Parts: sequence; structure tokens; C-alpha cells
Amino acid sequence: MDDKNKNEDQNDQIKDRIVEDARTSNSQPLLTNEELQEALKECASQKTEYLSGWQRARADFQNYKKEEVARMEAMVNFNNEMFFLRILPIIDNFELAQKAIPEDLKDNSHIKGIMLIRNQLEEFLKEAGIMEIVAIKQMFNPLFHEVVEEVSQEGVSSGIVVEETQKGYTLNGRVIRPAKVKLAK
Repeated sequence: MDDKNKNEDQNDQIKDRIVEDARTSNSQPLLTNEELQEALKECASQKTEYLSGWQRARADFQNYKKEEVARMEAMVNFNNEMFFLRILPIIDNFELAQKAIPEDLKDNSHIKGIMLIRNQLEEFLKEAGIMEIVAIKQMFNPLFHEVVEEVSQEGVSSGIVVEETQKGYTLNGRVIRPAKVKLAK
């Protein structure tokens, strides 16, 4: 029999003796003062042990809840990022389409309607925290730019972005797609 079960059996015996003593109060006490003091010490130590165990379990549960909230937030952020990465090529295609519109059709109401849809989509992305990375005439920053080519250009110092081949975007300050750029040599 292990110590815990042995202590529980002893405690049960002491309790039984206390109950018996209470029933037969006219007779000689069944427990001595020392035995009562020992039983009290044992109860106090068990109380401390159980309380500290409960406190540890409560702290573990609170930590678990915090970790779960952080895990869920990370999952939501990842899903948002994937969603927006799938929308960005649509914005790119709208931009290519706008550049390809001939001058004589720019005032066409159908074309204006399509460009209005593009503007609404861009506004939706801004409200969701998507921001365009400014690249042109900026010093190259590997956190925000991806070099696709280096070109020679008069009057421009080396390392300056001279052309943007694909726009880059951030989501709430975090880069989700770097800008593809051409740098001056």
C-alpha cells in the first residue's frame, strides 16, 4: 500500500474515533490531545497540498487559454493573408487593363464602370489593412523590394529603385508581397 492510501486509512480511522468519541461523550476520550494535534497537522498539510495543486492547475489552464487565443489569431491572420494574396493578381490585371485602354475609349461609360469596380476593390483592401509599398525613387530595401534587374540610368545613384514591375503590398504593416523592382547600377 502506498503512503497516500496509508495516510487516508489512518485519517479515516481517526475520523471514526472522533465520531465515536462524540457519540459516547460520557466515557473516557478515545483520542489523546497529541493524536488530535497530529490529525490537525495532517489536515493542514493536505489542505496546503491540495490548494497548491489546484492553483497550479488553474494557472496551467489560464496559460492554455492564452495559447489557444494566440493560435487562433495566428490562424485567422494566415487565412486573411492567403485570401488577400489571391485577390492581388486581380488588382494587377485591372491595372494592366487600364494601361491598355486607348485614349479615345477612356471616356467610355463602360470603361469608367469597370474602373469604378477596381477603385471599390482597392478601397476594400485599404479598409482591410492592405497598403501598397512605395518603391519608385526609394533606396532598395530587401524587406520590401525584390530585385528583378539592374539597369544603368544617368543621374540616378546606385541602389535606387527606377522602375516597378509588380506592386508590393503589406497587411497591417507586415509584407505579404514584396515589390518587384529594377535598380539603378
